[in-house]
Order: sequence, then C-alpha cells, then structure tokens
Amino acid sequence: MSQTNITHWGNLVEAIAQQIEQARGQVRQAVNNAMVQSYWEIGRLIVEEEQQGESRAAYGKQQLQQLSRQLTERLGKGFDVTNLRNMRAFYQAYPIRDALRLELSWTHYRTLLRLENAAARDWYLHETIHHSWSARALERQISTLYYERLLASKEKHPVEQEAEAQTQPLAESAKDYLRDPYILDFLNLQDKSYQESELEQAIISNLQGFLLELGKGFAFVERQQRIRFDDEDFYIDLVFYNFKLKCFLLVDLKLGKLKHQDIGQMDTYVRLYDEQRKGEDDNPTIGLVLCSEKSEAVVKYSVLSDQKQLFAAKYLPYLPTEEELKQELEREREHAVKQLTLQAQQEAEHE
Repeated sequence: MSQTNITHWGNLVEAIAQQIEQARGQVRQAVNNAMVQSYWEIGRLIVEEEQQGESRAAYGKQQLQQLSRQLTERLGKGFDVTNLRNMRAFYQAYPIRDALRLELSWTHYRTLLRLENAAARDWYLHETIHHSWSARALERQISTLYYERLLASKEKHPVEQEAEAQTQPLAESAKDYLRDPYILDFLNLQDKSYQESELEQAIISNLQGFLLELGKGFAFVERQQRIRFDDEDFYIDLVFYNFKLKCFLLVDLKLGKLKHQDIGQMDTYVRLYDEQRKGEDDNPTIGLVLCSEKSEAVVKYSVLSDQKQLFAAKYLPYLPTEEELKQELEREREHAVKQLTLQAQQEAEHE
C-alpha cells in the first residue's frame, strides 16, 4: 500500500471513528437527560401525593413500599424504596425543573443529595460542571472535604492543585458509563455481562459447576447478585444456599493477589446478607474469597468473629477445604486460559 493510500485509509478510519464517538456521545446525553428529568418528575409526583395524604410518615413507611413493589413488578429494577426516596429528595432539593443542569448524571445528583449543607451542594454542582468532573471524581472531592478545606485555607492555590491532581485519573470511560447500575436499571437492561471479565466469567462458571457437583447440599441461587447499602451497590460473584447447613454461601473471585481489604469486603457482604436476605430459620451466612494469581491461588473462608465456633463445629464437614478449593481454582484458571487462548486463535483464523 502506497503512502498516499495509507494516508487516505487513516483519514477514513479517523472520520468513521469520530462519527461513531459523536453518535455514542449523543445517545449517552439523551439517556442522561431523560433519566434526570424523569426522576425529577417522579420525585414531584411522590411529593404531591404525600401532601394530599393525612400523614407523611405513614406514607413513607407504607405507601412508598407498595409503590416500589408495583413499579418493580411492572418496570424492573431501579425502583426500590431507597431510590424512590432519592427521587423525592431530588425534587425537594431542586424544585425548579428549568434550573436542572443536564450536564450532570443521576449518579452526580445522588452524590450531591448526600450533602446536607445546601451551600456546599451548590458549590460542588457548579465546580463539577466547570471542571467536567465524573461522578467518581465528584465523590473523591467530597470525601476529601475539598469544599471545607478550601474555605479554611488562606492559601487556596495548593488546595486547588491537589484537588486537580487527584481528579485527573478519575475521568469516566464509556465502559464505566455502561457499568453504572442506574443506567442499566433505567434502560431495563441486564447488568451481569458488564460485571465480569472473560477470564473471571470462565473461572466462575467452572467453579459453579464444581461446587454443585460436590454432593454436599449446595443449590445455586444467583450470579453477580446485587445488594445495596447506603446508596452503594455491591456485586457478589456467586451465591449458593446449602440445604444441609441451612445457610447462604457467598463467593467472591479476585484476579490477582489477596489483599487485606478483600477479606474486609467479604465480611461486609456477609453482614449485609445476614441483615437483608437471611431468613429467621437460616444459620449465619458464610463467605468465600478466591484469589487466582498466575503462580498460586489463595482461598479464605470469611466468617464474622461471633460465628467462628459455629463454623468450626458444624460447617466444615459440609464444605470443601481451603486446600481442595485452592487446587480446583488453579486447575480452573489453567483450563480457562487455555479455552480463551484457543478461542482467540480461532477468531483470528476466521478474520
């Protein structure tokens, strides 16, 4: 191919890429605008309904739950009581529809609503627009008390430089946008395919089969199950129920080295599951953290401190040992890598 043809081809690729990127940006903005305005309108409808009722407290406890249940049955996820309350608070914080800033996403607004200080909320809103902060960047600035530190500092410039440096790596990518559970809920899309890498997906699929084939009472519940706490979403890779132990088993897979926070995260999952999902007749939930490194796998059971005696006395006979799981995880990783490599080779041959 001549230099002229190469240049022409490069220009064609660039022109097509720009067209697609522009179209994707328009779709993203359209979804964002529709979502923000719809949730504001839902908030308005809820507030007006409350004002007609005899008791706002009674409405919040009873009718909001009924509304959540009926909307979920009809429209899918995204209408739990917490999110409906957020919509109500959204309207109350920004009661003038024409004043909504559609540059911000629903995730931006949810983050801003956690601020009780109206002046701080307004300041962060305008700074987010001015600096084009992603929702993650806004979260970072609030968590580091940027507004408060700026007010308290005589020298503003060093604080602003630090904030700018912290924000730079937090730009939101298209992939991050598609993984936003609120976007997926609004569009009524399944979110599971966005939550796993190909290697994770392959390993988890094989481990799911391994646990079910043990013959020790495991029943599969759900994959990538979402639980929510304080407006934050957590995803559990695999959830099982063991009929012999009468308890849930939560499995979380990490690709890479086991970190201290991984165990802490599983402890959080276990605690939340006991609070939100465990039945009165169920035994305490247990967690299982799997870390699949290239050289060595690490497996740890996670139980809350007050349940360790129960775990040792009753649970262990029905659970695979950490060593058995470690060996299986190493086998499954090797098998998954071979599968994906073969798949990649076959795709390359067809191109």
